[in-house]
Order: sequence, then C-alpha cells, then structure tokens
Amino acid sequence: MNDPTTRRVPADAHDPVQTLHQGRWLSLRQRGRWEYAERNNPGGAVIILAVTPEDRILFVEQYRVPILQHTIEMPAGLVGDLADQADEGAMIAAVRELEEETGYRCGRVEFLHAGPSSSGMSTEMIAFVRAWDLVKVGEGGGDASEDIVVHEVPRREAGAWLFARAAEGYSIDPKLFAGLWFLDHGRGDTPA
Repeated sequence: MNDPTTRRVPADAHDPVQTLHQGRWLSLRQRGRWEYAERNNPGGAVIILAVTPEDRILFVEQYRVPILQHTIEMPAGLVGDLADQADEGAMIAAVRELEEETGYRCGRVEFLHAGPSSSGMSTEMIAFVRAWDLVKVGEGGGDASEDIVVHEVPRREAGAWLFARAAEGYSIDPKLFAGLWFLDHGRGDTPA
C-alpha cells in the first residue's frame, strides 16, 4: 500500500502565499504556480442529508449565479457565516440551515464525513451530516437573500428524479449522489 507521507510533493507546494484578490466571502490566492479560492470563513460548509418520517428526501432548488442555472442540491450552507455565529461548528450550522432552507427542524444531527469540495481549486472543506427526527415547523425557502424551492422526493425514487431534473436542464450537484450513497450505505443509515 502506498504511504502518503513518502509521495512526491510539488517543489512549489510550500512557497509563500500571495493574495491576488480579497472579497467578502472568497479570496483568490496563489502559491507557486497554483491559483486557488479560499473561503474567508474558516468553518467551511455543511451538507445535510434529511429524510422525512414519510421516507422522503429533502432537496432544494435555487438559482446559482456563477453557473447561470437553477440547481438541485441537498440543504446546505456555510459554517460560521453569520457575524454573531462566527465560531459555530458544522453540527450547529446544519440545524440552522436545515430549518432556514426547508422549514424542517431536526431532533439531532450525526456527523458522517468531511472532505474537500474541489481540492484542485479551493481550500473549502465540506462536512456531510445526517439529520434525524424531522418535524415540519415552517415553510423554509431560505433567508431574505435566497429564493429556495423545497422538494420532498420519495427515497426510492430519488436517483430517477434527479436524472429527470437534469434532462429538464437543471444543474445537479454531483455531491447529491454521495449523499444518497451515505443514506443507503454510510454510517448514518440507522438511527442510534
């Protein structure tokens, strides 16, 4: 088996970091020949796997300006992006984002996995969490800056539903398929 500590590291991997542009949410950095985006919130992002008591998976639809398309995603959000919650963790952000985007409150959340969103382009780390014991408490739709449509899709039909939305022109976040895998095979497939 390969030992990652003995693998070759690019010669410029430890060059000084230069800031090419600093925005509110993202910074463009350069280290050696590598240009990459860095989130200005150190907490990264969280994706919430949420299944209603009726075994329906919650997906959200919203328009994403960077790609100029409506997307289908799982409920998600930035960790620590609110001024009064800069030190929140992924689990607290997941509870907040789930209710804000979908109108569902959960009884508990379970950490499943974390990793890079796009390791060749960004420093952003994403945590997958499973929300349990969902109760509908509101309409959802996001905050004042968002226009989110909530879809409740029968779990056994989720894959076919996603491919049908892709055929209609929606952008389907590939991380959805990782989320579906976690629901069926991951640590979060049975409540504790």
